[in-house]
Amino acid sequence: MAQSVTARVLQVLAAFSAERPELTLTEISRRTALPLTTAHRIVGELAEWGALERATDGRYRVGLRLWEVGALAPRGLGLRETAMPFLEDLYEVTRQNVQLAVLDGDEVVYVERLSGRGAVHVLTRVGGRLPLHATGVGLVLLAFGGAELQERVLAGALKRYTDRTLCDPEDLRRALAEVRRTGVAVTAGHVELVATSVAAPVRGPRGDVVAALSVVVPSANSDTMAFVPVVRAAAMGISRRLSAPD
Repeated sequence: MAQSVTARVLQVLAAFSAERPELTLTEISRRTALPLTTAHRIVGELAEWGALERATDGRYRVGLRLWEVGALAPRGLGLRETAMPFLEDLYEVTRQNVQLAVLDGDEVVYVERLSGRGAVHVLTRVGGRLPLHATGVGLVLLAFGGAELQERVLAGALKRYTDRTLCDPEDLRRALAEVRRTGVAVTAGHVELVATSVAAPVRGPRGDVVAALSVVVPSANSDTMAFVPVVRAAAMGISRRLSAPD
């Protein structure tokens, strides 16, 4: 079946990534498997609209017009604006990585991150994705995400980042039950051995979990659990602003 024009446009946009933010026309054609003439036409139209920009060296990158449209996503902009005062307060208290994430399919998408110069290194970035089973925010979103989502993730391939990543379905099932019991996820070295995440759920007006908030601190910190109350307080503050029921 021939691809629709929309599918081809989406292919071109999907060719860009954090690792390859700038591409030549030939690279776009190769990465999308589109004929060079087709890629040239689509890229030209996207650049004219502002979804792509052409640098002085001829390479293309995602344009500000696309960012402008993306910022209108209610789970991004509205949530970030509501959460930002609490994220800033949490950062001032911890001086570590403070992250806000939402569920998208079977992955975590990070919609905001605050980080200091001396904060522990993390792989995350705003707009970046990670598997649900590997991260603190992911475990929170998975634990409260419903049985269908949980069973799908448990039955799928669980990528291993370190020897502490939860890749055994039964271990993951027990961890999710603990998150539901305590209302917090503490993951030490699951993505990077040097980093420990403390995460809590953010609830919306219907009481359902709409996001997860975390602080990521050095694993060498001997008092990780001391971050639990401040993370919970920040998550509850955002929830109240979102009109979540008590």
